[in-house]
Amino acid sequence: MSTIEITLGTGLHHLPLEFPLEHGGALHSGLLAYERSGPADAPLIVVQGGISAGRHVTATPDDPTPGWWQALVGPERAIDTNRFQILGTDWLGGIGASSGPPQPRPTETESFPIVTSHDQARALLALLDALGIECVDRFVGASYGGMVALAFAALAPTRVQGVTAISAAHESHPRASAWRSVQRRIVELGARHGEGSEALELARGLALTTYRSRRELAERFGAAPKVSEGRARFAVEGYLEARGRDFAARFSPEAFLSLSLAIDLHRVDPGRITTPVTLVAASSDELVPVEQIHDLAARLGGPVRLIEIETRYGHDAFLKEVDTIGAVLRSDLAPISDRSEVTR
Repeated sequence: MSTIEITLGTGLHHLPLEFPLEHGGALHSGLLAYERSGPADAPLIVVQGGISAGRHVTATPDDPTPGWWQALVGPERAIDTNRFQILGTDWLGGIGASSGPPQPRPTETESFPIVTSHDQARALLALLDALGIECVDRFVGASYGGMVALAFAALAPTRVQGVTAISAAHESHPRASAWRSVQRRIVELGARHGEGSEALELARGLALTTYRSRRELAERFGAAPKVSEGRARFAVEGYLEARGRDFAARFSPEAFLSLSLAIDLHRVDPGRITTPVTLVAASSDELVPVEQIHDLAARLGGPVRLIEIETRYGHDAFLKEVDTIGAVLRSDLAPISDRSEVTR
């Protein structure tokens, strides 16, 4: 087992020279970027989010810029960095410092291999080995991060004491895969014609219509369209265009294709997960419907707590429902915090 110096801050872990992947092939000389913050002797919480999230979960002394989950992670927040260590990573296949697809879109001989939630989990396990961490006190994952948390628990049940999976299930729902497959075709078509960035804007706009609920979109954008000079402009269009531009400015078509596919390839046998799991289902989530999380809960091989939250924010509830999600996290982490107070 290779080791690296146990320090807080950011780092790059070198995966094995030939890192085999679930769907064949291998990642050559792969890198996994991570950020570790909080008290060095505190319980360790792994935190991972959606495909656009990365290792910078919250502001740190080394990097005071807000993290992707700043509202819930930090001093005296739901995941209290005065009490817990936080470990986040950049996704393999994504836009961060971990290994990802070359840009612009590679040729067939240069293509980045297919990575899945299981590959992400195995890469994280390799990092934990190198850091000398035998067991994670809690794995908190939302959206794709929840998928990876479930894959990790199935892969290495003795290496995690508990999982909190928010808006994530054991597999992609066929309707969600249908939506994402159309998004990927939009990006692929644009890339073939040298318009990958604009195509990514369109795909992201389409994705947003699946992240948010019908109720929210109706409440925010129910105004009548403006018709002028033979053209109609609907209230929701400006929102979708702006969010698409924002996303395309910081993401790449290649990384989007890689991680979108990774979501749809996600498959976990619930019976293999014996670790205690908290599942959080959002009432208006169209991507991961409540019924699918009920099915997962019934099939898990260990203790399970299922929480349904009422929300207008759909799949994005984990970003928007700060108080409600915060209460769930505090409840899950309370026994760990109490245990650490006794031992410290």
